[in-house]
Amino acid sequence: MLTIADTSAAPSVRSYVHWVADPVAASVPQVRSRVRATLDGWRVPAEVVDALLLAVSELVGNVVRHAGGGAGRMRVAVSAGGGWMRLEVADRGAGLPRLPSPRAEVDPESESGRGLLMVQLLTAELGGELSLVVHEFGKSVQVRVPVS
Repeated sequence: MLTIADTSAAPSVRSYVHWVADPVAASVPQVRSRVRATLDGWRVPAEVVDALLLAVSELVGNVVRHAGGGAGRMRVAVSAGGGWMRLEVADRGAGLPRLPSPRAEVDPESESGRGLLMVQLLTAELGGELSLVVHEFGKSVQVRVPVS
C-alpha cells in the first residue's frame, strides 16, 4: 500500500513531498513513478532526475531486501530548496547500511553490494553527498545534490 502526502509545487522556495509505503517489491516501481512525476513537475534537470531515480530504486530496493518484514513501513521524501534536491528513504529495520568508502572495492564475484556504491559515486559526480542518519524513529539514507 502506498500512502501519499503531497505538498508539491514549483520548487522556488522550499518544496517537500513524501510517501509512506510497505517495504514490498511492488513498492519500488510505484515510488519511482511518484518521484519521477514530482521531479518532472518541478522541472528538475534531466541529469538530476536520472540520478535521483537510480538512487530511489536502489534505496527502496535495499529496504525491501534488508529491512523487509521487520521494518514496518518506509517513508520516502523528496525536497527542493536553497539550490539543492534531497531524497530520503527511512525505515525502522534493525540493520544499518554501511556506506561505502570513496575507494571501496567490490568483490567482482559478489552478487550484491554495488547499489550504495553506485549511488554514492553518481551523487559525488554531481557535486552532492550521500549520508546515513540514525534517529529515534529508525534510520534514513539521504542523497543531496545541487540544482541550478
